[in-house]
Amino acid sequence: MTSRRELFRSASLAVLAVVSTPGARGAAPAVPPAPDLRTARVVDLTHPFDERTPYWPTATRGFELARVHYGRTEAGYFYSAYSFCAPEHGGTHLDAPIHFGEGRWTADQIPVERLVRPAVVIDVAAASASDADHRLTADELQTWEARHGRIAEGTIVLLRTGWSARWPDKKRYLGDDTPGDASRLHFPSYGAEAARILVADRKVAALGVDTASIDPGSAKDFPVHQIVAAANVPGFENLAGLDALPPTGAWVIALPMKIAGGSGGPLRAIALVPRP
Repeated sequence: MTSRRELFRSASLAVLAVVSTPGARGAAPAVPPAPDLRTARVVDLTHPFDERTPYWPTATRGFELARVHYGRTEAGYFYSAYSFCAPEHGGTHLDAPIHFGEGRWTADQIPVERLVRPAVVIDVAAASASDADHRLTADELQTWEARHGRIAEGTIVLLRTGWSARWPDKKRYLGDDTPGDASRLHFPSYGAEAARILVADRKVAALGVDTASIDPGSAKDFPVHQIVAAANVPGFENLAGLDALPPTGAWVIALPMKIAGGSGGPLRAIALVPRP
């Protein structure tokens, strides 16, 4: 006899098949099913936070970890505890839309379903290796979609530049390590035109990148931040491990510290990759 659970599972799969079946004229691109949690490969997309963590040059403080207690207590058992202090925007972190969008979502207001989504990886590492100021172009986006398919609504888009291999060398990672001066930074990221397509036309859930900003280091007025913030789209910056993800098929879980009213916060991001 078929159990109620088996019937429910069969019905759910049938609905998913109908929703995600491509081919109908004008139909939205298929959203891939989530990987089986029992067999998926888990990839850590997060750099550790410590005293070497790069922060934006204008930040007045970095990551600080202070020991509160470490050792045996008077009762004889071991106990350790620390306090930490850090700016919102540094290390692997979330940019909430309010970071560049007045009246937009704060860190605690972003719906969690925006943070657990299928992901695609656009690889511009080769272009970035020869141009530290490379910006993802609309042509590159079109070429990627011609090969892998149109990016579905609600997708998390991750841009791999190869820059995470430079972590945590501040000068190599940021392009300059002058304290208090952000005018001479050089690292690749999204271009404004590509970001506008992804946000306004593809209606993606979030943009992520393995550099310090979703804008390239040479940007002066942060156009990509302004574009995504206006659409209430969060950003994930300083990601790691993107080289371990396929162009399509992975799901990302990117859960930041839930700071009430915050413009961002430390992020623990992972990816679930289906095994062949």
